[in-house]
Amino acid sequence: MEEKVSTARIALKYGVLASVVIMVFTTIINVTGQSQNKWLTSLSFVFMIVGIVVAMKSFKEENKGFMTYGEGLGLGSLVSAIMGLLGSTFSVLYNKFIDPTIITQAMDTARSEMESKGMDDAQIDQAMAMSEKFMSPGVLFAFGVIGSLMVGFVLSLIIAAILRKDKPVFD
Repeated sequence: MEEKVSTARIALKYGVLASVVIMVFTTIINVTGQSQNKWLTSLSFVFMIVGIVVAMKSFKEENKGFMTYGEGLGLGSLVSAIMGLLGSTFSVLYNKFIDPTIITQAMDTARSEMESKGMDDAQIDQAMAMSEKFMSPGVLFAFGVIGSLMVGFVLSLIIAAILRKDKPVFD
Protein backbone atom coordinates (compact mmCIF):
# COMPACT_ATOMS: atom_id res chain seq x y z
CA MET A 1 0.00 0.00 0.00
CA GLU A 2 1.39 3.39 -0.92
CA GLU A 3 1.96 6.08 1.66
CA LYS A 4 -0.38 9.10 1.51
CA VAL A 5 1.29 12.50 1.24
CA SER A 6 0.42 14.72 4.22
CA THR A 7 -1.25 17.97 3.20
CA ALA A 8 -1.01 19.20 6.80
CA ARG A 9 2.78 18.85 6.87
CA ILE A 10 3.19 20.67 3.56
CA ALA A 11 0.67 23.38 4.55
CA LEU A 12 2.45 23.96 7.84
CA LYS A 13 5.84 24.21 6.15
CA TYR A 14 4.79 26.68 3.46
CA GLY A 15 2.29 28.53 5.64
CA VAL A 16 5.00 29.29 8.19
CA LEU A 17 7.55 30.13 5.48
CA ALA A 18 5.20 32.54 3.67
CA SER A 19 4.16 34.09 7.00
CA VAL A 20 7.76 34.79 7.94
CA VAL A 21 8.36 36.43 4.56
CA ILE A 22 5.26 38.60 5.01
CA MET A 23 6.26 39.51 8.57
CA VAL A 24 9.72 40.63 7.45
CA PHE A 25 8.22 42.55 4.53
CA THR A 26 5.65 44.22 6.80
CA THR A 27 8.32 45.18 9.31
CA ILE A 28 10.42 46.75 6.56
CA ILE A 29 7.40 48.69 5.29
CA ASN A 30 6.55 49.90 8.79
CA VAL A 31 10.13 50.87 9.68
CA THR A 32 10.56 52.83 6.45
CA GLY A 33 7.32 54.73 7.09
CA GLN A 34 5.47 53.22 4.13
CA SER A 35 2.72 51.51 6.13
CA GLN A 36 0.03 53.70 4.54
CA ASN A 37 1.24 52.99 0.98
CA LYS A 38 -1.61 50.83 -0.36
CA TRP A 39 0.39 49.60 -3.36
CA LEU A 40 3.26 48.31 -1.21
CA THR A 41 1.04 46.74 1.42
CA SER A 42 -0.96 44.91 -1.26
CA LEU A 43 2.22 43.06 -2.26
CA SER A 44 1.52 40.79 0.72
CA PHE A 45 -1.11 39.12 -1.48
CA VAL A 46 1.63 38.24 -3.96
CA PHE A 47 3.50 36.45 -1.15
CA MET A 48 0.28 34.63 -0.24
CA ILE A 49 -0.22 33.50 -3.84
CA VAL A 50 3.40 32.34 -4.09
CA GLY A 51 3.06 30.42 -0.80
CA ILE A 52 -0.06 28.61 -2.02
CA VAL A 53 1.41 27.84 -5.47
CA VAL A 54 4.69 26.52 -4.04
CA ALA A 55 2.80 24.38 -1.49
CA MET A 56 0.63 22.86 -4.22
CA LYS A 57 3.62 22.21 -6.49
CA SER A 58 5.46 20.57 -3.59
CA PHE A 59 2.45 18.38 -2.87
CA LYS A 60 2.22 17.33 -6.51
CA GLU A 61 5.93 16.55 -6.58
CA GLU A 62 5.66 14.33 -3.49
CA ASN A 63 2.46 12.73 -4.84
CA LYS A 64 4.01 11.47 -8.10
CA GLY A 65 2.83 14.51 -10.08
CA PHE A 66 -0.84 14.26 -9.14
CA MET A 67 -3.15 16.50 -7.13
CA THR A 68 -6.94 16.48 -7.23
CA TYR A 69 -8.90 19.72 -7.16
CA GLY A 70 -10.11 18.93 -3.63
CA GLU A 71 -6.60 18.24 -2.36
CA GLY A 72 -5.39 21.52 -3.85
CA LEU A 73 -8.29 23.49 -2.42
CA GLY A 74 -7.82 21.95 1.02
CA LEU A 75 -4.07 22.50 0.95
CA GLY A 76 -4.37 26.13 -0.17
CA SER A 77 -7.04 26.83 2.43
CA LEU A 78 -4.90 25.29 5.16
CA VAL A 79 -1.87 27.33 4.07
CA SER A 80 -4.07 30.45 4.21
CA ALA A 81 -5.37 29.55 7.67
CA ILE A 82 -1.83 29.14 9.00
CA MET A 83 -0.79 32.40 7.38
CA GLY A 84 -3.84 34.14 8.85
CA LEU A 85 -3.18 32.88 12.37
CA LEU A 86 0.53 33.71 12.34
CA GLY A 87 0.13 37.00 10.47
CA SER A 88 -2.67 38.23 12.70
CA THR A 89 -0.76 37.28 15.83
CA PHE A 90 2.28 39.13 14.54
CA SER A 91 0.19 42.15 13.57
CA VAL A 92 -1.47 42.41 16.97
CA LEU A 93 1.85 42.02 18.80
CA TYR A 94 3.56 44.52 16.50
CA ASN A 95 0.79 47.10 16.90
CA LYS A 96 0.53 46.58 20.65
CA PHE A 97 4.18 46.38 21.72
CA ILE A 98 6.60 47.35 18.96
CA ASP A 99 4.92 50.31 17.25
CA PRO A 100 1.57 51.40 18.69
CA THR A 101 1.60 54.50 16.45
CA ILE A 102 0.69 52.44 13.36
CA ILE A 103 -3.01 52.47 14.25
CA THR A 104 -2.89 56.21 14.98
CA GLN A 105 -1.25 56.81 11.60
CA ALA A 106 -3.95 54.76 9.87
CA MET A 107 -6.69 56.71 11.66
CA ASP A 108 -5.05 60.03 10.71
CA THR A 109 -4.83 58.93 7.07
CA ALA A 110 -8.50 57.89 7.11
CA ARG A 111 -9.47 61.27 8.58
CA SER A 112 -7.48 63.09 5.89
CA GLU A 113 -9.13 61.04 3.14
CA MET A 114 -12.59 61.80 4.51
CA GLU A 115 -11.78 65.51 4.73
CA SER A 116 -10.53 65.50 1.13
CA LYS A 117 -13.84 63.93 0.05
CA GLY A 118 -15.66 66.89 1.56
CA MET A 119 -17.31 65.14 4.50
CA ASP A 120 -18.37 67.42 7.33
CA ASP A 121 -16.90 67.17 10.85
CA ALA A 122 -19.93 65.38 12.32
CA GLN A 123 -19.75 62.63 9.67
CA ILE A 124 -16.00 62.29 10.11
CA ASP A 125 -16.28 62.08 13.91
CA GLN A 126 -19.01 59.45 13.61
CA ALA A 127 -16.95 57.38 11.15
CA MET A 128 -13.83 57.70 13.32
CA ALA A 129 -15.76 56.58 16.43
CA MET A 130 -17.01 53.54 14.54
CA SER A 131 -13.52 52.76 13.25
CA GLU A 132 -12.03 52.93 16.74
CA LYS A 133 -14.40 50.16 17.88
CA PHE A 134 -12.85 47.88 15.27
CA MET A 135 -9.25 48.69 16.23
CA SER A 136 -9.10 46.55 19.37
CA PRO A 137 -6.53 43.72 19.26
CA GLY A 138 -9.19 41.00 19.41
CA VAL A 139 -11.22 42.40 16.56
CA LEU A 140 -8.10 43.02 14.45
CA PHE A 141 -6.98 39.44 15.08
CA ALA A 142 -10.37 37.97 14.17
CA PHE A 143 -10.73 40.05 11.00
CA GLY A 144 -7.14 39.20 10.03
CA VAL A 145 -7.73 35.46 10.32
CA ILE A 146 -11.14 35.55 8.64
CA GLY A 147 -9.89 37.83 5.86
CA SER A 148 -6.89 35.63 5.20
CA LEU A 149 -9.10 32.54 5.09
CA MET A 150 -11.55 34.13 2.67
CA VAL A 151 -8.90 35.52 0.32
CA GLY A 152 -6.88 32.31 0.54
CA PHE A 153 -9.94 30.19 -0.20
CA VAL A 154 -10.75 32.18 -3.34
CA LEU A 155 -7.12 32.09 -4.47
CA SER A 156 -7.00 28.35 -3.76
CA LEU A 157 -10.11 27.80 -5.88
CA ILE A 158 -8.33 29.37 -8.84
CA ILE A 159 -4.83 27.99 -8.25
CA ALA A 160 -6.07 24.43 -7.58
CA ALA A 161 -8.06 24.52 -10.83
CA ILE A 162 -4.92 25.49 -12.73
CA LEU A 163 -2.47 23.10 -11.04
CA ARG A 164 -4.67 20.02 -10.56
CA LYS A 165 -3.79 16.78 -12.27
CA ASP A 166 -5.94 13.76 -11.53
CA LYS A 167 -4.58 10.23 -11.53
CA PRO A 168 -5.66 8.18 -14.54
CA VAL A 169 -8.68 6.02 -13.73
CA PHE A 170 -7.12 2.73 -14.85
CA ASP A 171 -3.73 3.08 -13.20
